[in-house]
Amino acid sequence: MIKKLLLSLLALLLCAAAYLLLWPVPIQAQVWVAPPAPGYVAPHAPNTRLAGLQMISLGSEEGPEHVALGPDGWLYTAVGSGKLLRMKPDGSELAVWAQTGGRVLGFDFDAQGRMIAADAMRGLLAISTAGEVSVLTDRVGDSPILYADAVVVAKSGEIYFTDASTRFGAKALGSTFEASVLDILEQSATGRVLAYSPATRQTRIVAQGLSFANGIALSADETQLFVAETGQYRVWRISAAATGLDVRQASPQAQVLLDNLPGYPDNLMRGQNGRLWMGLVKPRNPKIDGMAGKPWLRELTLRLPRSTWPVPKAYGHVVAFSEQGQILADLQDPSGTYPEATAITETPERLYVHSLHAPALGWRPNDLK
Repeated sequence: MIKKLLLSLLALLLCAAAYLLLWPVPIQAQVWVAPPAPGYVAPHAPNTRLAGLQMISLGSEEGPEHVALGPDGWLYTAVGSGKLLRMKPDGSELAVWAQTGGRVLGFDFDAQGRMIAADAMRGLLAISTAGEVSVLTDRVGDSPILYADAVVVAKSGEIYFTDASTRFGAKALGSTFEASVLDILEQSATGRVLAYSPATRQTRIVAQGLSFANGIALSADETQLFVAETGQYRVWRISAAATGLDVRQASPQAQVLLDNLPGYPDNLMRGQNGRLWMGLVKPRNPKIDGMAGKPWLRELTLRLPRSTWPVPKAYGHVVAFSEQGQILADLQDPSGTYPEATAITETPERLYVHSLHAPALGWRPNDLK
């Protein structure tokens, strides 16, 4: 009887070991080198300047991932349901303005007043002032755009946007968050920066080789692009004129502007007085950094219950920096009460705080010079 019990136990252990080592997972994890985390030291010394936000109700909606003032003076935001909401800057007259049927993660406005939206499930969209949706592009040549993430429109009309991953599509996985987790765990660096020309209706690759290409912004003279590389804790400065550039190879057209950040950079937004705003959506986790050189361990993690995953703690953090890479402002909320702050939309009166999952739109008075 004891022998049978021991054999059964051994069989169970062998099955468990085989599952942990051999069960198929969707990623093919790559080795990478995570720089030692700097921690919260100057210029990112701990503070509570992002705590105690005032809230604008979004009704039953949540996740104001991107927020911007339109040329009509209304405040627009994209939420988790796929809807685009519009309201007065004080939060009044909230209404559904458009529905793309996907999930818009970033948007800007062109000279005609159209919203140009990066929809993670549909591609690059144009939305008329009446809320009518059309697709501008959803592929580059034969390569589909799987995860349109952020977008900025130049004065020339050229549209620059990021395709965060060519490995994990938000539509195929049914979740932008799920796709981002898999891409960052894998570290294949397939993210890219794309440019769409309304004049020719052609899309080109500006740069590639990014580990989850996220937020994007233009320099004041519009010759340079600032791009957040979420998976490797940094922000790049890339020539807007580049074509087919691979940032993994040294080039004068691409330099790291901000490196070894204390968290995962997300959206980028131009603010007042030359500021650029960035959200650090989650702080770094030493367990995750420790797996950088152990791809097998990252694959094994996906075979474990999600409750055991080393998910970074909640921590509110937004940063303003200059085009030269100088940190100009740092606002934090160590309590993480307002979850996953992704950037700031700055007006002379207010700082509106973007969020992946918050049930309301947070803001605070703008006391910056």
